[in-house]
Amino acid sequence: LSLEARGYVVRVASDGLEGVEAALAWRPQVVICDIGLPGLDGYSVVERLRSQAELSRTRWIALSGYGRDEDRARSEAAGFHVHLTKPVAFDRLARVTASLA
Repeated sequence: LSLEARGYVVRVASDGLEGVEAALAWRPQVVICDIGLPGLDGYSVVERLRSQAELSRTRWIALSGYGRDEDRARSEAAGFHVHLTKPVAFDRLARVTASLA
């Protein structure tokens, strides 16, 4: 199963800067962002993008191997709406995505 199979349009970026550019060009409803990205980490990606008026309605999901309380607090402070710790069951990811879309 995939999010595309559930009707979502999916775009993939391989690093933080590419993710910023893709989000600004595409203006998605929901972004699923890893924290440990090369170049620009996920916290910085979301901090940069949340300040953009055209993305004010976008919802942000952190998907990370970092799952301590401090990591969750940091993702919330950066502007993520949800923090999911890897590995995440696909059904859970799909439910969270649907609830934010």
